[in-house]
Amino acid sequence: MGHLFRALNFVSCLENKNEKYIIIVNDSDEASVILKRAKINFETADINDHAKDWETILIKKHGVNTWVNDRLDTDKAHAQNVKKNNIKLFTIDDNGSGAEMADINFGSMPCNYNKDLKGKSVKSGIDFFILNGDVNRYKRVRNNKENIIVTLGGSDTYGVTLNVVKALKKTGLSATIIIGPSFKHKEELWNITAGQFNVKESVPSLVEEMYNYDIAITGGGITPFEANASGLPCFVIASESHEVDNGKYLQELGSSVFLGYYDQIETLSFPLDRLDVEKMSRAGMDHIPSNGSDNIYNAIKAL
Repeated sequence: MGHLFRALNFVSCLENKNEKYIIIVNDSDEASVILKRAKINFETADINDHAKDWETILIKKHGVNTWVNDRLDTDKAHAQNVKKNNIKLFTIDDNGSGAEMADINFGSMPCNYNKDLKGKSVKSGIDFFILNGDVNRYKRVRNNKENIIVTLGGSDTYGVTLNVVKALKKTGLSATIIIGPSFKHKEELWNITAGQFNVKESVPSLVEEMYNYDIAITGGGITPFEANASGLPCFVIASESHEVDNGKYLQELGSSVFLGYYDQIETLSFPLDRLDVEKMSRAGMDHIPSNGSDNIYNAIKAL
């Protein structure tokens, strides 16, 4: 789901620049509901079936002249289907076999900064990190530690939220728990949160919601970057191996504390007493730029 929400953030940039667009997604009920609610132009496709050449069908149907992939693993057969139509192909954080055919491969996440990304051109760095356009509206310096929010992704594949709640209960802490549209552990969550935690499902704007809190407990994807950029310090738990580098990067910035990879954490603890919240809050706002979408857009237009 993180890829979908990042695409929506980039679409907001395109809309502000009066660019026409179409989003292509897997045939997912959850994604379709989100896109329809946001009134976004989209089509569904079986994106791994390259024999049907659905890419050419959609390129001709919509008059596409620029293709941007946010998939991490663009396949060579897919890239060939796109490029044979003589249009530009761009990828974001892409380590797939088709990335080498991209006109630009943007390494926007720290986990890719030191990798040998493939592409006709590669542009890496925090300046290409796509954030929610509302981040600037909801910036504020934090000084307290009382209000905690837990948000571990739209699906939380490994049920890390459950372990976090159990750890918070052991230490006597409470929090607001945010779950996404694909969260699969609702029944168990209801059983362990009753009476002590406020649970919210699929909030309209996570960036707006986070404005109300002092500390966040997050995964290692896009969320902690948006939180830190708006002045909200985080405890980061990596749910995927590539998120480890992201968590370490934010800890080095001084805007988050990295707790480690989810299946290697036997006993979770949250050292609130050792945090300089104001210093962490300012570090995030000072070091994470909010114009990554514009920088990617400008690089695309320059070609």
